[in-house]
Amino acid sequence: MTSYTNHAKAWMYAEESPLNSESEVLRSARLQAQDAGFTPGCIAQGAFLKLVARSSQSKSIILVGTGSVVEALRLIEGLGTRGQLTAVDSSPEGADLIRKTFRQFNDHNGLSLRSVNTRARTYFPRLNPQDYDLIVVAGDDINYQDTFQEAERLLKPHGQMIFTDVMCYRDDQKAGGVMNPANRSPRALLLRQLMTDFQDTDVFDSCLLPIGTGLLLSMKH
Repeated sequence: MTSYTNHAKAWMYAEESPLNSESEVLRSARLQAQDAGFTPGCIAQGAFLKLVARSSQSKSIILVGTGSVVEALRLIEGLGTRGQLTAVDSSPEGADLIRKTFRQFNDHNGLSLRSVNTRARTYFPRLNPQDYDLIVVAGDDINYQDTFQEAERLLKPHGQMIFTDVMCYRDDQKAGGVMNPANRSPRALLLRQLMTDFQDTDVFDSCLLPIGTGLLLSMKH
C-alpha cells in the first residue's frame, strides 16, 4: 500500500511541477475540451509530447485523436516556427475545436494545420508514404488499430509513434486497466493486443512508459 501511495504522490508531483506547466492558452483549451465532453491527456503527458516533437526535430506530425485539442497544442509547441500538424478526428466537434484553438494560438509564420473530420482508416490512404516524422494516437478505440496498420507506410525511417492511455486507465480507473486480468472490456482487450502486436513486429523498436495513463513509444527501423 505504501508503494501505491508513493506512486500516486509521484504522479501528482509531476502534474504540479513547473517543468510541465501549461500556458494560459493550454489551460483554456483543456477546459473547452472538457466542456465539450472530451477527456484531455494529463499535463505530464502533454509536456512529454512537446519534448519528443522538439527533440526529434519533427516537421510533419499526424495526430489521430478524438477532441485531442490539448495534445494538438502541445505538438504545435514542439514543432516550433515551421512544419505541419495533420489532425485526424472522427468527431466533427473535436476537429472544429482544434481548428478554432489553432487560430487563437498560432502566431508563427510557416506553421500550418490540416484538420480533417474522418476516420484514420479512410484518410490515411490519401497521405504520401514515408512523409511523416511523428504520429500520436489518442481517443477512441478505432484509432489505435487503424494507425498501427498504416504506420509503417506513413513514417519516415526512424520516425516515431506514440500511443496514449495504453494502460487503459484514463476513463475507468475502477476497472484496473490492462494490469487487471479480470478487465475484459473491449478497450482493455484491444490495448493488450496492440502491445502484443508491437512485441511481435520487427519493424519497430518499442517501449512502454508509465507517463500519465501509459504511453507506448515506438521508432521505425
